Amino acid sequence: MATNESQRKASKKYITEKLDEVRFRVPKGEREILKKHAEKMGESVNAFIYRAVKETMERDNQK
Repeated sequence: MATNESQRKASKKYITEKLDEVRFRVPKGEREILKKHAEKMGESVNAFIYRAVKETMERDNQK
């Protein structure tokens, strides 16, 4: 699906206004393991990591 310039601008504006970016590093080879697991679960790597962090925070807050 091709995107035109106005679609790219709108996407960039949305990302800038609505989302924060968090980067993290993993040991060599782990990225592919994360990717395969996320695909198996029907998620993107980003969605999988976000879900994992939220679930861990919920568990931690129940202690």
